[in-house]
Amino acid sequence: MIQLLLSTLAHAAALIAYPGLLLMVGFGVIVELAWMRLRTRDWEWPELPRRRPSLVVATVALCAVVAAVQTAAPLNPVPGDERSVVLAAVALAFVPWAQLALTVEFVSEPGLLLVVQICWLLAVLGPAVQPESLRPQVLGNVFVPGLLPAKIACAFLYLLCLPALLRLWPFAPAAEKRVHVRLDAGRVLTWFPYCGLFTTLFLPPPTDDLGGVIRFFATTFAVAGVVVGFALLVRLRGAVLARGLYARVITPYAVIVLGIVIATSVLVR
Repeated sequence: MIQLLLSTLAHAAALIAYPGLLLMVGFGVIVELAWMRLRTRDWEWPELPRRRPSLVVATVALCAVVAAVQTAAPLNPVPGDERSVVLAAVALAFVPWAQLALTVEFVSEPGLLLVVQICWLLAVLGPAVQPESLRPQVLGNVFVPGLLPAKIACAFLYLLCLPALLRLWPFAPAAEKRVHVRLDAGRVLTWFPYCGLFTTLFLPPPTDDLGGVIRFFATTFAVAGVVVGFALLVRLRGAVLARGLYARVITPYAVIVLGIVIATSVLVR
């Protein structure tokens, strides 16, 4: 009974405080403010929400929390053998479609978004083919030389998909064109799960000490910085380039990545 109670308290702490809701909001606000400052010339502080969270935000928060606790964040209260990359992927994959179903104007180009999401799922699950493990921290710890080409290819594909999944691409829906800028609550909640999952899957797991905490969050912020930089570059080139990149480039590259993953799995065996 005591072990069950302690396990319940640990999972509750993981969902609410770390690496759950409170951490996600803090991390997301920092990155989102940086993104808003860099993308606009006339900077002004965004308005805070004046009403209770909508059904869309609540759904996104639930999915994001489920994904966040699967990461290899140091001092994560959830035991490593209870985490699953599939659970994280399914939870995050549901986010844009919850937004589309509940508020259609939140998501632009749904057909193209589906293609991007399939490519992202390949990038997430590709490293799990050869190690035959679904625990995220195990996948990050696999650095066999023969597996590096597949991991590098999947990592690049993962980063390529994030600007679209986080709705940073330049053809934003008309509903975002407001006189007073507001924080995008849905994106604030998903910055950490997306970037933290990348750190978990493609880099060695951190140690449970101060050095490990610093390394994990420094790397995760660096991943967010790369995504912001890439999104700014695409925005400068315009919507036509963005559509061309995601419509004509990402699918052929994903096919190449799939071929690398399959070849790696056969050769390493």
